[in-house]
Amino acid sequence: MNKYVKKEMMFSGRSLSLETGKLAKQANSAVYARWGDTVVIAAVVSGTPKTEVDFLPLTVNYEEKLYAGGLIKSSRWVKREGAPTDQARIAGRLIDHAIRPLFPKDYQDEINVVVTVLSIDKDSDPEVLAMIATSAALHSSDIPWNGPMVTSRVGIDKEGNFILNPSVEALDESTMDLVVSLINEKFLAMEAQCSDLSEEKIVEAVNFVNENTKDLSSFLKEFASEVGNDKYLYVSKALPSELVTDVRNTIGKRVREMMQKNLEKTEMQAEEQILLEELFNAFEGKYTKNEMARAFYKVETDEMRHLVLEEKKRSDGRGVEDIRDVQVELSVLPRTHGSALFTRGLTQALTVVTLGSPSLEQLIQSMYGEESKRYIHHYNAPQYSVGELAKRLGGAPGGREIGHGMLAEKAMYPVLPDKSIFPYMVRLVSEVLSQSGSSSMASTCGSSLALMDAGVPIKGHVAGIAIGLIANEEETEFVILTDIAYREDAYGFMDFKMTGTREGVTSVQVDIKLTKGVPLDLLPKIVEQSKRARLKILDKMYEAIPSPRTALSEYAPKMITIKIKPEQIGLVIGSGGKTIRDIESKTGATLGIEDDGTISISAPSSEGMDKAKSMVEALTRVIMPGEVYEGTVKKILDFGAVVEISPGKEGLVHVSELSNEYVTNVRDVLKEGDKVTVKVLDVDPSSGKISLSKKTLSENGGNTKGGFERRRNFDDNRRRGFGGRPPRR
Repeated sequence: MNKYVKKEMMFSGRSLSLETGKLAKQANSAVYARWGDTVVIAAVVSGTPKTEVDFLPLTVNYEEKLYAGGLIKSSRWVKREGAPTDQARIAGRLIDHAIRPLFPKDYQDEINVVVTVLSIDKDSDPEVLAMIATSAALHSSDIPWNGPMVTSRVGIDKEGNFILNPSVEALDESTMDLVVSLINEKFLAMEAQCSDLSEEKIVEAVNFVNENTKDLSSFLKEFASEVGNDKYLYVSKALPSELVTDVRNTIGKRVREMMQKNLEKTEMQAEEQILLEELFNAFEGKYTKNEMARAFYKVETDEMRHLVLEEKKRSDGRGVEDIRDVQVELSVLPRTHGSALFTRGLTQALTVVTLGSPSLEQLIQSMYGEESKRYIHHYNAPQYSVGELAKRLGGAPGGREIGHGMLAEKAMYPVLPDKSIFPYMVRLVSEVLSQSGSSSMASTCGSSLALMDAGVPIKGHVAGIAIGLIANEEETEFVILTDIAYREDAYGFMDFKMTGTREGVTSVQVDIKLTKGVPLDLLPKIVEQSKRARLKILDKMYEAIPSPRTALSEYAPKMITIKIKPEQIGLVIGSGGKTIRDIESKTGATLGIEDDGTISISAPSSEGMDKAKSMVEALTRVIMPGEVYEGTVKKILDFGAVVEISPGKEGLVHVSELSNEYVTNVRDVLKEGDKVTVKVLDVDPSSGKISLSKKTLSENGGNTKGGFERRRNFDDNRRRGFGGRPPRR
């Protein structure tokens, strides 16, 4: 059991405290961390090894609690927090990416990390605090882990200066949102969204975090030292040297020959299966199939390392910076609003665009409150895309699917049109049909192409590529690979994904397998190599479609935006939504209304859109004296008729304004349902009551010369003593 320890320091201008030994005492380690008024608890637990797997069975859960922000779930029926939000899954993946490389290579005990957000303020980022708390919990625990790592978020202010761990408000105005985890002048994981920033700016930001978190690293070491836990002895799951030697002696030469045949993934898989079957037959009864397969992949990894490091060659015959063949197809699907098929080697992504009304925007409730999203990218990768039998279809997406979709989504944000220019809700779905390295980058390229195919006025194409790293056993020699594929992804030591336009970077996501981290002095070379590859892919994309199509698909909804006064919103909505429902049912349109009076009208046809627009304009039009309307008689009264001159606007035609002749009974002139042309006489400014006249527009009166002019002349003559009765003497 951990003894009670509490330590504090100032970090980014706010007090940071770590406390252990008081809460969650049955976990291997639990750290209660507070930074400003943001509080998280990170608990880590280890279990027995999973002997049937050949990877570290690490699970990370990041839990957002609405009570942390003083909120109750807005759902009418369910008040308990449900499945993690996409952002929570992304935060958990980022923690996983940062801590996983620091476990010993031969360690396979099951590890569970749970980080729960208990309280938040808008100045202290709970995700950054979660990373720090996890590092503190693992480093001070008895679990073997080679930390501590440090994490921070960096933004850029209006003057172009870096901000370490900016507030929510400052981050909203920043052109960069980058989270990076570091250890000993090396990076472990990275996640970023940028507004067309230069590659040099990314490198500067990482170095800025490195220079400004050294005190934090010392603080975490001191905290663990005071806790004083020794790391427990674990059972090494390293392969027996005898097994590796037997496998190498049996098929090592043939593995090397296979690696030099310039094979594609499917061809290599076929040869690998032949070699595996030979091993299984040769050592049946001496080793298990699982052990033999692991030893085979170890030999294969060594041969791939030798090929790349010593000969600067790759198993499919490419040079270290070569990109596989890129192919682009547009308008692949006949009835969708936009589609594109992006193929790079065996990696293939079909991306589809769907446009909709702003009323379809996604509402998201987080610890900070509610917000809406008008642009969404979803990523699907069925198991047939890697040649496997489908174990399940449908259901909730996994963390990988969410992470890849979010990366492609972030990549496109800087080039999306403003809502005032293009008010549509936009949803993209990437169906990955085949995978052999970096399907998320193929999805990003497909997104850009599909948006242009749909006629969405994006500012320019966005592309990306995965950059890999091959290292020797001691992790002292490195070769950077462009467009990693198949075993380079599985056996390599880095997956560096950076997207951008021709002008700059829009997003970054990095995870690694190096146990010591990637040296910072390699970062400039990595981003520059990534840029060169990106520009080549962008050239291919611009050849296929240089700019967005000038017209939307005939199957896309038609949309128009109009503006009304905010105080008129109630007129359009009506009591209990009656008026807006009536407009939508009569026109087939969908109306989206914002607080500033902006109304977006979308409909399957231009006719429905125009009709809905006319109805809204009629509702919100200011009625002025002298205007003429064709209305409908809604009600007959003893003293006149109520006439609807526009939707929701009614006025009274007094019996004296029905005709120039004396009217004894209103029903002798009008009845309910009659169409009648009337003129507005007056609008009461206080009550809004409208007085109408029919007789002024009749044959003997009205706005035309004739009735109205004659009546006016008659009245003038009477006042002057002409016409009518002679004046009294």
